[in-house]
Amino acid sequence: MTNYPVFDGHNDTLLNLHLPKPGKERSFFKESEFGHIDLPRAQKGSFGGGFFAIFTPNENYHVEPENYITADGYDMPLPPPIDQAQALQFTNILAAKLFKLEKESDGNFKVVRTAEELSYCLKNNITAAIFHIEGAEAIDTDFNALHVLYKAGLRSLGIVWSRPNAFGEGVPFRYPSSPDIGGGLTDAGKELVRECNQLGIMLDTTHLNEKGFWDVAKITNAPIVATHSNVHKLSPISRNLTDKQLEAIAESKGVVGINYAINMLREDCGFDTDISLDEIVRHVACIAEKFGVDHVALGSDFDGTTVPDSLHDVTGLPKLVERLEAHGFNDEELRKITHGNWVRVLGDTWK
Repeated sequence: MTNYPVFDGHNDTLLNLHLPKPGKERSFFKESEFGHIDLPRAQKGSFGGGFFAIFTPNENYHVEPENYITADGYDMPLPPPIDQAQALQFTNILAAKLFKLEKESDGNFKVVRTAEELSYCLKNNITAAIFHIEGAEAIDTDFNALHVLYKAGLRSLGIVWSRPNAFGEGVPFRYPSSPDIGGGLTDAGKELVRECNQLGIMLDTTHLNEKGFWDVAKITNAPIVATHSNVHKLSPISRNLTDKQLEAIAESKGVVGINYAINMLREDCGFDTDISLDEIVRHVACIAEKFGVDHVALGSDFDGTTVPDSLHDVTGLPKLVERLEAHGFNDEELRKITHGNWVRVLGDTWK
């Protein structure tokens, strides 16, 4: 492990392991040529851990971007809502997989529930995992499932993915576009914010539309977080955050994890993977220079998106840290960006 273990805001490794593409099955404990994260590659890449997302996909729903080209960009439709019982069942399956990986890891992989446990893992080369749900479809509006899942280890919740649910609306993947698409949180969504604040569950505003974001900002008493989002000014896709949103996150003492998705990094929001690691650096630097280095971190979206060829997978992280250092970030700033800001915000949020 280097002096800068990377704690990461988002990955979809659990889903990738559970539902691999045909011919690309793999084990978390053996180095593979498929996917972005397994434990041997994580250790090679100084990957200290991250938010291991549990996401329930729509059945038989596949969107190819080339089918939704517009005169000046693209506009992909929102997937339909999914059933709460279906989402809860799938969430239980992936949560069990997460805990089984912990049990089978011989102490090298740990599901953490406190900032102290996270800090211990980072100092002792143990890959740390946070139980995170992306899209709150598994949660009923009486919040019974929320309390049970919290007891099981849930410590982070994304209110929506890019589809509507009982709590709010996500943004479609649209370029060029602002994130101001659709309505805000429902009444149940506003209560969800309060319930998570009370329990000490971190709320993730990633994928939420702009009105929903401002509803969270108005209600929450915790730092505002976007685990895997980028700077709209640099890449004007609907999924990225405006300067006003970034300012609100900074004022709340929150943090943004920079996403490595190529179409959220590029100025043209295109899908060409032949781009430099400096595309990631410019999003990090923009937030650090304008809103403060305390409010930017890394949020790869490994195993859930297409990343630059120059990064390839988790083993490319040391090269990214080198590019951040070459940009001019000093030792203290690199520690904050790679892991320190996540530890601070989680310490301020969890109970």
